Amino acid sequence: MAIDKKKIEEHVRGILEALGENPHREGLIDTPKRVANMYEEVFEGIKYSNKDIAEKFGVTFEEEDIYTEEHMDMVIMKDIELFSYCEHHLAMMYNMKAAVAYLPNKKVLGLSKIARIAEMAAKRLQLQERIGKDIAEIICMATGSDDVAVIITGEHGCMTTRGIKKPGTKTTTTTLRGRFERDNELLNKFLMLYKA
Repeated sequence: MAIDKKKIEEHVRGILEALGENPHREGLIDTPKRVANMYEEVFEGIKYSNKDIAEKFGVTFEEEDIYTEEHMDMVIMKDIELFSYCEHHLAMMYNMKAAVAYLPNKKVLGLSKIARIAEMAAKRLQLQERIGKDIAEIICMATGSDDVAVIITGEHGCMTTRGIKKPGTKTTTTTLRGRFERDNELLNKFLMLYKA
């Protein structure tokens, strides 16, 4: 689905007018166009389904000797910086960091692809909980592994700049799939590496 930048420009002009601003004054003349360009970039993930993202970034390498049922070797990437926009207020979710872990199933995902998958899942109107779910689902599709864990911590503009106005408040969400959900020893190993 393409993002309709002309329509965004029209609506941003209308919002400026509704706020009592003059969209024709010098500082605001190009604002609708700038916002439309920004939205096309920051909401890029809206154009793709989770399956599309898995296909786009699912570059894997066959590594049968790495994965064995007995050892459950883990791939973990942490401190992946993200931002997104809350679907309830269109407020920014910021200072977000994601940790993603999975157990390879005879193939491993290119490391940069883990970060790209996380970023693309966040580039939608989102809930933090859904970002973790989407990342886990895409990693499962891309790797063929059912064993995925995602932790995301971030701040939400709808909590820090409006309403209750509690700056510095952080939200942490977890998404656990497969053995990460069932095996406490594996989960604890992941949490220990996450905190290190």
